[in-house]
Amino acid sequence: MLVICYVICFLVPHVRFYSFFHMQGPLINEAAVQKVEKFVGDATSKGANIMLGGKRHSLGMSFYEPTVVGNVSNDMLLFSEEVFGPVAPLIPFKTEEEAIHLANDTNAGLAAYMFTKNIARSWRVSEALEYGLVGVNEGLISTEVAPFGGVKQSGLGREGSKYGMDDYLEIKYVCMGNLG
Repeated sequence: MLVICYVICFLVPHVRFYSFFHMQGPLINEAAVQKVEKFVGDATSKGANIMLGGKRHSLGMSFYEPTVVGNVSNDMLLFSEEVFGPVAPLIPFKTEEEAIHLANDTNAGLAAYMFTKNIARSWRVSEALEYGLVGVNEGLISTEVAPFGGVKQSGLGREGSKYGMDDYLEIKYVCMGNLG
């Protein structure tokens, strides 16, 4: 989800984004590229600025340049909807509490990510984020043994891990007494 990047971008403004983009493939189809263009266009028309990328890649077809958009606000599609493209929105904030509020201001809640060296902050923010998965200092957080699933409109229940079977089971408690 789009909000996934919010906490990363909030807490690590010094990240050198270009180093992450050396192995990017195409989007799924032309409609996906048009959706990315629509979201980026909506943001720039409302005052956001392109800090990196922002257009189709010179490879053509369904390639879109890795894009960082600065000064994103909550009236933009990039803030409230999933773009499913190589776009990282940067949203200004002043406090940790404001960053958490902005990250939770969504109807989705699959995964959130943050980077910090502060252990107390990592626990505090992880607890406050309304997401089914939270990655701290990691970009690839899911494995076959991890419970996978979101909250809000990003799903109910979990798949994978021992918890994934719970959705298929009906638990019954039986208490017996006076048998002997």
